[in-house]
Amino acid sequence: VQLQASGGGSVQPGDSLRLSCVASGIIFGTKAVGWYRQAPGKQREFVARFSSGVRTNYASYADSVKGRFTISRDNAKNTVFLQMDSLKPEDTGVYYCNVAGGAGYWGQGTLVTVSS
Repeated sequence: VQLQASGGGSVQPGDSLRLSCVASGIIFGTKAVGWYRQAPGKQREFVARFSSGVRTNYASYADSVKGRFTISRDNAKNTVFLQMDSLKPEDTGVYYCNVAGGAGYWGQGTLVTVSS
């Protein structure tokens, strides 16, 4: 199983980025699919995800990103996206995609730096 994340970069506050994560060797199906991030010196934290089971279209977000970030998915391409708007310096970190929760599969991460 491989999760290949991309789309990170260095931007200024207020800018936007779109992250992508392509999965190979696994079918999203009814698995939870989402994004987490880890800021320098901090633990990994939840950002956004689609629930598992019958609620795979239900998206949930961390309070810190609600209204600014949007998660979407293309099951046919086994790809999950994270549209990040109105970025803030506190959004800086390595963003990881995940399939099937904490005990599931993790991508290698893509770095997002928000700085003026």
